[in-house]
Amino acid sequence: MHVVYLSPGFPAEMPLFVRGLAQIGAKVLGVGDQPRSALPPEAREALTDYLQVSGFGDEEKVVNEVRQWLRGRSVDRVECMWERLMYLAAKLRAAFEVPGMSMEQTLVFRDKERMKQQVERAGLRVPRHGRARSKQEAWAAVERTGYPAICKPIDGAGSKDTYRCNDAAEFEQALKLTAHIDELSIEEFIEGEELTYDTVCANGNILFENVAWYRPKPMILAQNPWISMQNIVLRDIHAEFPRPGVELGHGVLKAMGFETGFTHMEWFRKENGEAVFGEIGGRPPGARLVHAMNYSCDIDLFRGWAEAACFGRLSQDTTKKYNASMIFKRAQGEGVVREHRGLQDLLRRYGAHLATIELTPIGEPKRDWRKVVVGDGWIVVRHPDLATTLQMSEAFVNDLVVVAS
Repeated sequence: MHVVYLSPGFPAEMPLFVRGLAQIGAKVLGVGDQPRSALPPEAREALTDYLQVSGFGDEEKVVNEVRQWLRGRSVDRVECMWERLMYLAAKLRAAFEVPGMSMEQTLVFRDKERMKQQVERAGLRVPRHGRARSKQEAWAAVERTGYPAICKPIDGAGSKDTYRCNDAAEFEQALKLTAHIDELSIEEFIEGEELTYDTVCANGNILFENVAWYRPKPMILAQNPWISMQNIVLRDIHAEFPRPGVELGHGVLKAMGFETGFTHMEWFRKENGEAVFGEIGGRPPGARLVHAMNYSCDIDLFRGWAEAACFGRLSQDTTKKYNASMIFKRAQGEGVVREHRGLQDLLRRYGAHLATIELTPIGEPKRDWRKVVVGDGWIVVRHPDLATTLQMSEAFVNDLVVVAS
């Protein structure tokens, strides 16, 4: 099995997927814009061969470079786990006539307006929405959605350039802040809890599924640098709280015609229990969420995804053993990290349930939370009981302070 893998060294989780492919016996042919010497060791060791391209901006040029490089060698798969390069991956699949998401399918996953239209046609609940290529279209769209409204890029990822607008004045300000973006998605703001529905699929079958709960919502996190985010992987996804999103997720995968790979869907649970679709990516979640899923089951989904993508199966036992909460810390103050205040007491209280901890070392500069999702470190605590997991998670949020000065 020969797999072309785009950008094996970046973002941070990519070397782990490359490693997973190598572990299941695939020959991994990496294509990236870094020198091979700059790749993380885990990626370098797992690659069979590597092509450094001058950049990813000119997709046709990259396709031709890859074709020249691989002349005479077979290709069985083209894989890409970074949203930015999904169109390029689709073009390479077409060039080498290998299975996977086509350009048309990729467009639906990347274009938030087409995405919502496709899900809506299946009779599933989506926010009121509209596309805007100009200020005039944006104002017409917000008339349909009403306030509060969300203004965000049509092909964005995460919460970058995403704004909640409670009235016309805030909407006008959001349009100024997004003036550099060619197309916007304007949609109804849904009041409720925000969760994920994540899967690994093969040939249209769900081999693994997961629900994670964002506390607080990512938009609140993006606007408040002092908040420690919690991503809570739920052990029982068929309990009353997550079940509506699982049912919605099944419908969305069918509506999108997704076949093989990772998916990451975000959805809202309203106070009345209704599940409302947010968006879906044909890729894994970022921000270490795959790690948290692994800790919830004691498995390796980086390898599990590789097995599903190449052989259509996931042979590991994916039974959920724990609720797992991942907490991201942001240092308080500016400058260099001086103290992990409260850490030793927390380790004494909860050390038996600590799956991993990684904090910015004392003496190193504070990280920019706007550029580094994990901020100044991350912790995973886990327990079979959800209430106990939440208690431990809140303790690490409130009682651990990364102090910078």
